[in-house]
Amino acid sequence: MSILERLAATIESRKGADPDSSWTAKLLAKGPEKCAEKFGEEAVEAIIAAVKDDKANLTYEAADVLYHLLVMLAARDVDLADVLAELERREGVSGIEEKAGR
Repeated sequence: MSILERLAATIESRKGADPDSSWTAKLLAKGPEKCAEKFGEEAVEAIIAAVKDDKANLTYEAADVLYHLLVMLAARDVDLADVLAELERREGVSGIEEKAGR
């Protein structure tokens, strides 16, 4: 099991937990829209770090982006396994071809 799969399982286990006991539970309790907003904020912070060529901060922010993406997916009941399966489906397919097939 990868770190992303373990993290997704931990996030899933926080659904319905006391919001005072867990940051993840607190985010999930605020609803999918707030989870999406937080993901967007973290993505912007990662973009800023990338533009500034700040590798250490980009690494930190990228971890935040991945965590908040998983929280957003959990808030909408989208399984990480489904996202990974979609990536596997696209593996070896040119991005140009994939977009043309939509």
